[in-house]
Amino acid sequence: MPDMLEILKVIFIGIVQGITEWLPVSSTGHMILADEFVKLRVRPEFLEMFLVVIQFGSILAVLVLYFHKLNPFSPKKTPGERTETLHLWGKVIVGVLPAAVIGLLFDDLLNEIFYNPVTVTITLIVYGVLFILLENRNKKVSPKINGLEELTYQTAFSIGLFQLLSLIPGTSRSGSTILGAMLIGSSRFVAAEYSFFLAIPVMCGASLLKVAKFLLSNTLLGSEVVILAIGMVVAFLVSVFAIKFLMGYIKKHDFKAFGYYRIALGIVVAIYFFFR
Repeated sequence: MPDMLEILKVIFIGIVQGITEWLPVSSTGHMILADEFVKLRVRPEFLEMFLVVIQFGSILAVLVLYFHKLNPFSPKKTPGERTETLHLWGKVIVGVLPAAVIGLLFDDLLNEIFYNPVTVTITLIVYGVLFILLENRNKKVSPKINGLEELTYQTAFSIGLFQLLSLIPGTSRSGSTILGAMLIGSSRFVAAEYSFFLAIPVMCGASLLKVAKFLLSNTLLGSEVVILAIGMVVAFLVSVFAIKFLMGYIKKHDFKAFGYYRIALGIVVAIYFFFR
């Protein structure tokens, strides 16, 4: 059983994960800083697995909040609505394909090359600027896609290509898909919802792969099971509030605040690692 200090550390990491996974601010950038200040006393190989699998708790929040919308077998839906839900899942699969293929082939290489403070600093700032520029442009442009049912398979695949950018740490998976969807003509609401749904197969697959790799060469200790469980539960609970907050926020506001936040965080990361 981990001691109280380790449990508090896990709770903190779960909170950071639950908030930053869904907001377009880069969970990786925050986790790098969190890892600098909150050192879990666990095996390095377990920590690597933990920081990925904790995301499964966040995914459960999407499945719970959007269960009816994502359930093609709901008795409350008409035959037409069930067909539309199946098409939604088809668009999710199409959107996931680019990142799934490239990620499986080059994930370790990309992390080896790009997982460092310099890359994270650059991507935080660059995509922060892009969000601000995009929102300034959108003041004069009306969205063409205002509902998920208006999203075509071709558009879904195009958004999936933008999700490839998230393979570079600091970009933000939700940030890249939201930016891509809005550039193509989606409303903020559609862009955000579709980014949530794209995360389901991506993060479930990543979690299963990490667990499988870990268990092939390691035995999971009892204390590690507790840490993993606490992390996922906290990430789930916080994700519920983060998703509700984001969807409520963008009904009245744009993404520029997140752009400014990314720039500020990028500067903080740069200063911290420069003077460390």
